[in-house]
Amino acid sequence: MVSEHPDTAGDISALALKILVAGGFGVGKTTLVGAVSEIRPLRTEELLSEAGQLVDDTDGVDQKVTTTVAMDFGRITIRSGLSLYLFGTPGQDRFWFLWDELSQGALGAVVLADTRRLEDCFPAVDYFEHRRIPFVVAVNCFPGARGYGARDVSRALDLDQGTPVVLCDARDRDSGKEVLISLVEYAGRMHTARLLDSVG
Repeated sequence: MVSEHPDTAGDISALALKILVAGGFGVGKTTLVGAVSEIRPLRTEELLSEAGQLVDDTDGVDQKVTTTVAMDFGRITIRSGLSLYLFGTPGQDRFWFLWDELSQGALGAVVLADTRRLEDCFPAVDYFEHRRIPFVVAVNCFPGARGYGARDVSRALDLDQGTPVVLCDARDRDSGKEVLISLVEYAGRMHTARLLDSVG
């Protein structure tokens, strides 16, 4: 989603870009959106139920007691005249029907990864690759997680050459902001290259 609106002074237009935050169950999507948002984030979390335990893989996230059932929403101003609207996607397979709606008009996506459960972000990587939505992989550095480097993660996920992999702490606002800046820069390059290809 790209929209323009007058800023508070009314003399210039501000750009608003839509960004998705995706990844597996319990990887830190709600935490990242909440950490960077300058407004009170919208959350659609519900307590995990016994019925959900039959279909959700909670290995490695035993302490998690809630789950996002629709989306998280937040907003951050990257610089004067540029804001990002953040939409955190639900992580479980049974909520994937929401992804197509949420991805409409998105500039790009952040795929959060946990090296303890790296395979959980494969579906998100596949989703964005098949739809040609630019994305970066942000490795959320959980305490006790294996110390994979960016190159190791890129190889393990079989990413297309040039897809950025960055390390982050989803709890830290500055760290999350750096991830978003990396995405905006990368997505901008990708969209420009595709535009030039289409007119060339």
